[in-house]
Amino acid sequence: MLTVGVVGPEDLVQKVLAVGAAGTERLVPWPYRHEDDAVEVVRKARSDADALLFTGVVPHSRAAAEGLLDRPAMYVPYSGATLLRALVELLRLGHDVSRISIDTLLRSEVMETLTEAKLPTEHVHVQPYRPGLTGDDLVEFHRGAREKKRTQVAVTCLGSAFHTLDSEMHTVRLAPSRHSIRATLQALVLAASAAHSGDAQVALGIIDIPAADTELAADLAVLGGSLADLPDGQRLVVTTRGVLENASERFTRLPLLDALAARHDTAHVGFGLGRTAAEAESLARRAVNRARSVGAVAGVVSMQDDVDIVIEAESGGPGDRPAPGPESLAMLARRVGLNAQTLGRLRELVEDTGSEDGVTAQAVAEHLSVQQRTARRILKRLERAGVAVPVGSARQEPVGRPRTVYRVQL
Repeated sequence: MLTVGVVGPEDLVQKVLAVGAAGTERLVPWPYRHEDDAVEVVRKARSDADALLFTGVVPHSRAAAEGLLDRPAMYVPYSGATLLRALVELLRLGHDVSRISIDTLLRSEVMETLTEAKLPTEHVHVQPYRPGLTGDDLVEFHRGAREKKRTQVAVTCLGSAFHTLDSEMHTVRLAPSRHSIRATLQALVLAASAAHSGDAQVALGIIDIPAADTELAADLAVLGGSLADLPDGQRLVVTTRGVLENASERFTRLPLLDALAARHDTAHVGFGLGRTAAEAESLARRAVNRARSVGAVAGVVSMQDDVDIVIEAESGGPGDRPAPGPESLAMLARRVGLNAQTLGRLRELVEDTGSEDGVTAQAVAEHLSVQQRTARRILKRLERAGVAVPVGSARQEPVGRPRTVYRVQL
């Protein structure tokens, strides 16, 4: 059974637990009193969950900025339907919804919702959320809108802002709808299940070295697998994808290869990841053949969909490795099987967007002029190489499936 940690204010966490009570996953409440406490809550408890569900974009963004989203994580979007429901209630109570201030939501989404409801928009003021904005910033936004723009109602998505403003002006706090919670939870469970399925894949490795090596078994201890001799003199390693991925720092380096390079003039290591032992062995043979073509010492991890990740031996320790940058694009392209020019154009997109904001497959497809299926494949290859990390999801339209947001470092 999957365990999902639910992060947010106490009341919203309880709402998520109530909506998801009928599911097969186990929901664990991780409430906080103030959004400033979200990072510490996640840091203390994240190891106890297979996935993280945030009740809004603010705690999700703060956890992402601290690098704490090392497992599937999503936030519940406050869709246009949520805003529309709040506007209907305001109208029922006799409030003027033509003069309001709204925080956190995208301006385009707010304007589309109001336009579809045939409500005026010229005196509606919106402050979309961006990383770094605090509850105090949003309070000042609503106060400024009231004093300078004569707004009459503040609509906020942040609990701390609501508690401050409620005594000063009529304030409405948005909460995610049951539909949004249910849809996001289902998407998160699917993502977490896929990740667990991947961790359980069989990983077979073929080691090709010119002579016997008494230290090989000790080098393989970190993989926790078994070692056997093949008839052709090569060695076979059996482990799982999850163990291999952790030991290789998400397929970016292979300590085994470094150790072999120190003792042999040539060393080739090929790992295959498959759903069955036969599939993994076939991919491992492809990988070791590819490693021989790379150079005297090289490793390759082969996966389905013709994905080969090249790992070369390093002369120094982890601290000596160069960070991904202009000088390493060619090496990265070689390692993940992409064109260096493609990576260069992708870096332009990341720089224009901002590394903290992340990119989606749609943004990559539009920038590279390729199909979204191709863009998703590019991002998946970069994810396997450790330079793209899924940090959540974003819903660009009132309806539709949330798009995965990747933080890419090139």
